Amino acid sequence: MPIYRVIEPRVGHQRINEWWRRARRVLGLLAGVIFACTLGLVLLDTSSEPPLHKLLLALWNSVNLVTTLGDFSTFDPRQRLFMLGAMLFAMVIGAYGISQLTGILSSADVVAYRENRSMQRTLDSLSGHVVVIGFVSLGQLLAGQLKRAGKQVVVIDRDEANAAIAADAGYVVIKGDAGLDDEVLKHARIDTAGALFVTTEDANRNLSITLMSHTLNATLKIVVTASNERWGELLRRAGASEVIIAEKLLAEAMIGQLG
Repeated sequence: MPIYRVIEPRVGHQRINEWWRRARRVLGLLAGVIFACTLGLVLLDTSSEPPLHKLLLALWNSVNLVTTLGDFSTFDPRQRLFMLGAMLFAMVIGAYGISQLTGILSSADVVAYRENRSMQRTLDSLSGHVVVIGFVSLGQLLAGQLKRAGKQVVVIDRDEANAAIAADAGYVVIKGDAGLDDEVLKHARIDTAGALFVTTEDANRNLSITLMSHTLNATLKIVVTASNERWGELLRRAGASEVIIAEKLLAEAMIGQLG
């Protein structure tokens, strides 16, 4: 499953635009070569052929030069000398074009942009899905149980390695920091999601994610972990539906061992 990346594709889109700008520049230079070569061959043509025939023949030779087909007509000595210079100039432009265009479309940023394009339809169709933020230990267990229960799970993680593990497991994955950029949540279609589980260990990120998610979808069921009741109260005020207090769960589990 491809990974939807929030940051890299922006650079990839810029690189594609830059590739098109360079391609237009190279094509403009080649068009200039064709025009100059055609004009030069017409002016050097001393035959008695009609002007239109001279023009078409010169254009034919010029296009052959640029396309490297090599199907030239017969030249006189002056035309041969002129074509020699035109060939050298065309070679320089060809080398320039290769240097300007090679490698851009195969860069990681552009590949990420193309992957995003292929995943966009999947993301656009999401509805009633469950979003899990954080794919380490608890997040992995939670996502696995939700998947086995038949839920459509979208995983968000800012770490490339974690995102790759989730993608290999078959989840719809968005790589980005949901605690800093609400675009990550928007791409995960928080507005149409059925539930959100926040499992990161950073209390400040959890609070930020909860607040932004509640703002984007006031009816969203948000379940988030907290280390203590003080953070739990802050998360509830930010819009959390359920707060799982780690200290409380541990205490209950330990007391339960007495029975």
